[in-house]
Amino acid sequence: MEVLSDRALNRATLARQLLLARSSLDPLAAVEHLVGLQAQVPTNPHVALWSRLDSFATDELDALLLDRRVVRSAALRGTIHLLTASDCLSIWPLEQPVLEQELRNHRDFAPLLAEIDLTEPMGWAREFLTEPRTQPQLKAALANRFPALDPAALAFACRNRLALVQVPPRGMWGRSNQVTVSRVEAWLGEPLDPALTAAQLVPRYLAAFGPAQPADMATWSRLKGLTPVFDSVRDQLVEFVDERGRRYFDLVDAPRPDPDTRAPVRFLPEYDNVLLSHADRSRFVDGDIRALYPPGRLGRGHVLVDGMLRGTWIVDGDHLEVLHVELSRPERDEVHDEALQLSSLFELDRAPALVER
Repeated sequence: MEVLSDRALNRATLARQLLLARSSLDPLAAVEHLVGLQAQVPTNPHVALWSRLDSFATDELDALLLDRRVVRSAALRGTIHLLTASDCLSIWPLEQPVLEQELRNHRDFAPLLAEIDLTEPMGWAREFLTEPRTQPQLKAALANRFPALDPAALAFACRNRLALVQVPPRGMWGRSNQVTVSRVEAWLGEPLDPALTAAQLVPRYLAAFGPAQPADMATWSRLKGLTPVFDSVRDQLVEFVDERGRRYFDLVDAPRPDPDTRAPVRFLPEYDNVLLSHADRSRFVDGDIRALYPPGRLGRGHVLVDGMLRGTWIVDGDHLEVLHVELSRPERDEVHDEALQLSSLFELDRAPALVER
């Protein structure tokens, strides 16, 4: 069985993630190919697409949100993702067990809901959320209709029991607003599609994140029991082992570039699925990277140099600050050039600052 080095795994995943070379895909096709983008921070998908696409303009993604061709929903692994409309309708039902588990395990709300029959509150909320509602509006209405129950806990149950989308202008570049939600079926005018199976999702995961193990897809999705799912489609896949003898699956015709392929510098948002979707991140991270995360400086994005995590970045007032480990002079120059381009996206006045740690 062919052995894939960590560097070979790195280059293969970078190619699937459109990070070896910027792609000519349009934003909608890119979101579909990547099976969504982490959108916990509203502007993260814009930066993620800017890093991956030729000539990306932020208003292109904003238009897709306004046209309801993409939506922001708590779907994959229970976190807010930007998904195509069709993917949201099919992936949300598949991920509902993950959301149910999150509801049962929530430290604050689970005890308040443990002995409650939620059938009536959820039925009422289903109708109420046919129209977009802010979180304060939802909680106030729940408190008025069900005064004996905790409104915050009920609102969280709505998040996990009803397929909700965060409607624009939330998620738009420079125009984000407080969270306002509506049921996805009402927002898109289509019912949820529960037909998607985990086995059908395996090829799409591998096309965007492979080569991979079942544990990797479980990290990406939080779905359980994926080993037999991979086994059920093994006749459609090829297998490899890594340098430690662990077995990986992949699509037959998926790109697996030469490990010596050049990987350009890429700036990623702080929550980018390329760094969150494998059980073992050694294909992107080596050594101790804690020096890149100084105390009190949350919200830092990531900088890939030669395909590996070598720095972080943050918008600090009117400039971009890049915190990096030791780099060669050519690498520093490339980081600086890419930082200038990202500064232009944010319309920052001052030149980026590169700080070595």
